[in-house]
Amino acid sequence: MGWLWAIVVGLVLGVIARAILPGRQAIPLWLTVIYGIIGGLLGNAVASGIGVRHTSGVDWIRHLLQLAGAVLVVAVGSPLWQSIRGRNRNRSPR
Repeated sequence: MGWLWAIVVGLVLGVIARAILPGRQAIPLWLTVIYGIIGGLLGNAVASGIGVRHTSGVDWIRHLLQLAGAVLVVAVGSPLWQSIRGRNRNRSPR
């Protein structure tokens, strides 16, 4: 159940991150999910580091840090994906 929950949260975080960022991020849905999962893990690590990971009630600070992590990962990962895909498509067949 943990992996399924990570995929669902990763999808939600990745899609929201793509909506927040200006312009078009030409990355596939599966990569959006992976970036969202990585961003969520990054946000959890930061939340643990500053001591707000487990609080009573809804962990709004942790959720905002997860979203910020997802925005950061999508912002950095999308151009990397484009440069890798563009480089592979521009190669001449041998």
